[in-house]
Amino acid sequence: MQPVEPDVMTSRVVGIEDLTVIRNLETALEEEMKNCAAYKAYATSADDEGLPGLASLFRAMAEAEQIHAGNHARVLRHLGGSPAVSVPRPRVERAIENLKSVLVDQRFEVDYLYPAFLTSAVSLFDSTAMRSFHWALEADKSHARLCSEIVPRLNSDEGARWALEPHDFYVCGLCGYAAENPAEENCPACNYLREKFEKIR
Repeated sequence: MQPVEPDVMTSRVVGIEDLTVIRNLETALEEEMKNCAAYKAYATSADDEGLPGLASLFRAMAEAEQIHAGNHARVLRHLGGSPAVSVPRPRVERAIENLKSVLVDQRFEVDYLYPAFLTSAVSLFDSTAMRSFHWALEADKSHARLCSEIVPRLNSDEGARWALEPHDFYVCGLCGYAAENPAEENCPACNYLREKFEKIR
């Protein structure tokens, strides 16, 4: 058996590492597209229930997930992967249950999905994937924070009134960070200019 030349061996290792990053990006893209479709459906359902405040929140979450998906897809194409994913039909419950589902989704991404993918990307020195995963992680922290503040609020009279009125949410067009009343001049997640945020109602 002939020994493998070092440069050939290196190229094989890099190929395997690229494949790992590509698979992680495909998984992340599928997760973001699934959530985006679900949150759009939740917004429509909340409007039908006469809860435009929650509908506004769901629309902002959907926009943010779409931004994450777009970032992942760009990196995937750069690495030679396929950004085509299959999106299942979302299951829609009543608005408060949908909001709890959003919180579960965001905590899963913050606590498990993106930390694992970031660890893998760091060990493979893939800076483009690291940036896409990092932005999604930091933005999802803002989503989880928003939802965790609103869920208990809905049990009060003030919260019930909040849900009955539409609200403006602001979403960073670069990373998907979301806030109801952003105070910072730049995005806390990616440092994008605050004036570039998109207003979602």
